Amino acid sequence: MSIAAAYRHCEEITWSQARNFSYGIRLLPPAKRQALAAVYAFARRIDDIGDGDLPAPDKLAALAQSRASVTALRDAAGRPASGNGAGPDLVLIALADAAGRFDIPLAAFGELIDGCEADVRGASYRTFEDLLHYCRCVAGSVGRLSLGVFGTSDVATAAPLADALGVALQLTNILRDIREDYLGGRVYLPAEDFERFGCTLAGGPADRGKLAELVEFEAQRATTWYSRGLALMPLLDWRSAASAGAMAGIYFRLLKRIAAAPQAVLDRRVSLSTSEKAMVAARSLATALRPHPARPAPAGAAR
Repeated sequence: MSIAAAYRHCEEITWSQARNFSYGIRLLPPAKRQALAAVYAFARRIDDIGDGDLPAPDKLAALAQSRASVTALRDAAGRPASGNGAGPDLVLIALADAAGRFDIPLAAFGELIDGCEADVRGASYRTFEDLLHYCRCVAGSVGRLSLGVFGTSDVATAAPLADALGVALQLTNILRDIREDYLGGRVYLPAEDFERFGCTLAGGPADRGKLAELVEFEAQRATTWYSRGLALMPLLDWRSAASAGAMAGIYFRLLKRIAAAPQAVLDRRVSLSTSEKAMVAARSLATALRPHPARPAPAGAAR
């Protein structure tokens, strides 16, 4: 099976399932676009296990297998991976090639798996620090994996910013999906915040006003994380900045919509239209094209 076919498979997954991220990924040059699609495809595999219909023990076993696969990939130092006897694993083949060409921190997939295992076990969060750890596992990890593809000359500075941007996106996800998650038996917002505002998701109409205040509070908290994370942009080359900016911009626009009408997320899933997402991506590309004194020449090319 050719590497090109493996990358095409990952891109098909990305274009069909990454309803927000695909707008930014498409702005990358071919090599980085393919590599980030491989990262997304494997991350999606992990997420789908956690969100699937298998019994919890089977989910944990499948996550353990994913952990073993990426560990083997790290140990193989980028050599192409094979399947489990049922044929070639196209996602692992593409990811192995991408890891051999870019400085992708494959260990971060282990953190993503940690977060998915917490979901399977039904973890809840007492404090924001507890939730922050989860967000860093499931989304900060993806930010750092993406940074490995984007490339930067200052990883020590950029990695915490990529992590912060991931946290911002995950907090936005949590607010967007608050009703759907609750109906599925999951509550992510910290118990201490429900206590602060004197409300619960199980409450009746009398709690709606307090819940709206809670959503506004969490939206402001997420905005602070966006402010931190967006400091990453000058550390990236312009194509990578356009890509990251489009992904962050779509989620930030969604967050602003939630903050403007906080009760809406209690009734339905709030989203952006296709045209709105395309507009954000176009604006991100235009912004990245403007000269920036702190932006380096393109970095992180294939080794």
